[in-house]
Amino acid sequence: MTWWEGGSTQFQSPFQGQDFRRSGVSSFCSHIIRRFSMAAILDRIVAATRARVAESRRGADLRDLERRAEQHVPRGFRRALAEKSRDGIAVIAELKKASPSKGLIRAEFHPEALARELAASGAAALSVLTDENFFQGSLETLRMASAAVSIPCLRKDFIVDEFQLTEARANSADAVLLIVAALTSPELTGLAQGARTRGLDVLCEVHDGDELQRALDAGCDLIGVNTRDLRTFKVDLQTAFDLASKFPTDIVRVAESGIHAGDDVARLRAAGYDAFLVGESLMRAEFPGAALRELMGVPSEK
Repeated sequence: MTWWEGGSTQFQSPFQGQDFRRSGVSSFCSHIIRRFSMAAILDRIVAATRARVAESRRGADLRDLERRAEQHVPRGFRRALAEKSRDGIAVIAELKKASPSKGLIRAEFHPEALARELAASGAAALSVLTDENFFQGSLETLRMASAAVSIPCLRKDFIVDEFQLTEARANSADAVLLIVAALTSPELTGLAQGARTRGLDVLCEVHDGDELQRALDAGCDLIGVNTRDLRTFKVDLQTAFDLASKFPTDIVRVAESGIHAGDDVARLRAAGYDAFLVGESLMRAEFPGAALRELMGVPSEK
């Protein structure tokens, strides 16, 4: 069991919920506890992230971080998706080792090899998890994946502070994820502007119409609809279809989560989505590149 400690508060890793298999009262109680745990997981992650970032910032060599950030030239994450979507299927392939709701997803996790395989199989961009405590990601994973490919990379994490933006570019990210549900409107606007100032694109993640409007108000032009509710972890593709008609025409639209087959991609493209973020189904596949080609309808390599 893994623990993260911040001040006087302890955050228990959600991975302890993998043994809820006993029958009877014990199993029932475990199920109820897990439901409450999942409902609160977003708040727990954000609180843990804020404390961790404050600690990291205090111990950081900001001059060195800014020097490293200057050395990386962002490769145009939004542009890559827009260009690929004009005559093909733009997939953001995600490198994800684990998640709070599913536990360990891929035991054999080699970032450089996975990045090269997915890029060679047609991914327009990569998404790399960097949260350590809940997703078993790291900034090192981001650096390794980004260095292995020419396509742009997204730092996928819970971004709550401008320090993380500089940190992202210093570790070879070309874009960052901003989650509307995790931020106040002033925070969202400030972080989106801070990312642009640093040359980073922003994938702004929403879950409903109100969050979509907040993303638009913050000036975001690359918006993803996550069909997984981060408070319950329930996945429903209908969320993406319900929001599809609410986007202005100049927004690059991304469908996230719950995409497992080519038919899902076809239906979402018909609804108006330009790009698709796919992680779990690729990471569970023995050969992620082959799974990506199948998803995109590309003939398998001989």
